[in-house]
Amino acid sequence: MAVPKGRTSKQRRNKRRASSYTLRKATFVECPQCHEMKRPHRVCMSCGYYNGEKVLDVE
Repeated sequence: MAVPKGRTSKQRRNKRRASSYTLRKATFVECPQCHEMKRPHRVCMSCGYYNGEKVLDVE
């Protein structure tokens, strides 16, 4: 069984984890119903459609 030789320093540990701490740019897709930009896999807030079905009543 593999055993680490020494303790991993905080700096080395944090360098390894640094890639998951970064912020990612939000992605947007065009709504097929009203052609407004919306987040993927979410209900369109301008028309209320999701996956081709009306799920919200938008005024």
